[in-house]
Formats: sequence, structure tokens, C-alpha cells
Amino acid sequence: MVIIIKIDNKERVKKIKEIFDSIYQAHCTLDYKQPYELLIATQLAAQCTDDRVNIIMQNLSKKYKTLEAYASADLNEFMRDIYSAGFYKNKARNIIAASKKIITDFGGEVPDNMDDLLTLPGVGRKTANLILGDVYGKPAIVVDTHAGRLSRRIGLTKHDDPYRVELDLKKIIPPKDQSLFSHQLVWHGRKYCKSRRPECEICPIAKLCEKRI
Repeated sequence: MVIIIKIDNKERVKKIKEIFDSIYQAHCTLDYKQPYELLIATQLAAQCTDDRVNIIMQNLSKKYKTLEAYASADLNEFMRDIYSAGFYKNKARNIIAASKKIITDFGGEVPDNMDDLLTLPGVGRKTANLILGDVYGKPAIVVDTHAGRLSRRIGLTKHDDPYRVELDLKKIIPPKDQSLFSHQLVWHGRKYCKSRRPECEICPIAKLCEKRI
């Protein structure tokens, strides 16, 4: 029998993170060398697995060796290059347009703040926060499907809207822990807290989860 620990969410996050730190070497599972490559990979990752995106990016990096190469890519040819990522038409247009804007408006450097990142075609808060956290080491909450699902199940938020989930998590996760904790939620969602059949009986944070109350 699991004994549930009832505590406030800030303290609960602290205890959950202690457990996560002991079992996960969590990090972004998208491969990249340059900041713009993470931006492109994240755009490709919509409705596509990270493993597939990494294969695509490996091939792209051989063909498009600079940001300028992406900006000047032929649209139809680039669509073919990323076809296996799905939704390739919109993704191709956005990636090329974002590459051009980074060059013309930001001197070839991926922006380091939310407002500027959100001006880039195809970039929403999830992508922007990933860039801020992983590239620039800034406090950032990445709310993907795993993070949103786990946050609701654990009881850290009651909201479905990713932005409202982000705001709720910012209130209870220390800034220095936000980026890593986002990755840890993803790793935990893949290993234990799966969408249809969460493995609550063997989950290492079950005693801290409202789903068990």
C-alpha cells in the first residue's frame, strides 16, 4: 500500500526533483551543435519522434552546413528533405523563413529572449522556452504533452492550456531548476507515467502524486 504524502506543491516539487535527480540523467533528446539547429529540430519535432528528427537532422547537417544554407534552401527540395517528419510543407516554409529572419533581424544569432523568439515563423512558447533553457541557461518551463500530462496527474496544475500550465509551474519550481525539471518530466512520462497506462504501482514518485489520493 502506498502512503500518500500531502504537502504544498513547492515542497512536493522539491521532493519529486530529489527523486528525479537520483534516477535520471535527463537532458534534451534532440541532437544539435548550433543553437539554430536546436530551433530547427524542435520545429521538426512537432508530431514527430525525437529519434526520427535526429536522423533527419543528421542528414540535413551534411547538406546545409550553415544558417545561411537553410535560409537560401529551395522550398520544394527542402520539403523533400524533411518529408518523413510529417507536416513537411508548413515546417519547410517556417524553417526557411525563420532562418532568413534570424539573419536579417538578429545578425545571424538565435534570439536569447522570449519576445524576439516568438517573432520567428513557426516558433511558439514551447520551442522558445527550450532555446532559452538549453542554449542560454535561462529559467524556462517547456510544456510538451508529457510535461502537461504529468503536471495535471501529479496535481501541480489543473489546466489544459500549455501557457497556463507554464505559469502554474513557474510559481512552484525554483528558476534554477525549471529547465532540467521540464526534461525530467518528459523522461518520467516516457518511462513510468505513460498516457494510457501509467505504471503507478512501480512509480518512484507515487507517494507524491495526487492521482493516488
